[in-house]
Amino acid sequence: MITVRVYYEDTDAGGVVYYANYLKYFERGRTEYLRDMHIEQDVLLVQNIAFMVKKVDVDFMKSARFNQLLSVQTQIKSYRKASLIFLQKIFNPQGELICQATTLIACVNLQKMKAIAIPTKIIEVISRAS
Repeated sequence: MITVRVYYEDTDAGGVVYYANYLKYFERGRTEYLRDMHIEQDVLLVQNIAFMVKKVDVDFMKSARFNQLLSVQTQIKSYRKASLIFLQKIFNPQGELICQATTLIACVNLQKMKAIAIPTKIIEVISRAS
């Protein structure tokens, strides 16, 4: 779980988080989740491998506001040969669920821009964590 502060730039004129910015919070959550498992995306990029968002299903329940500290919870719901499905939730300071998303991530060869199998070492790490 990571903590994200809502900055003024994240909000609309009323101080409410603009809906698209939740995607940024989810991205940070996925990056830190992988980093906690010692999966560094910059190392993958050198190998011409990237994790790219293919599909996102977001459910907005409540609004976050300027200067709140939000908690972003991330887990891998499932995985296949060339993709990961993340389940993520964002909670406000009172612990209320304000937003959740299911995100399908494809493993892609950057030179060919085509899906490839997730490297075996990463699958091993993910399977141990599941």
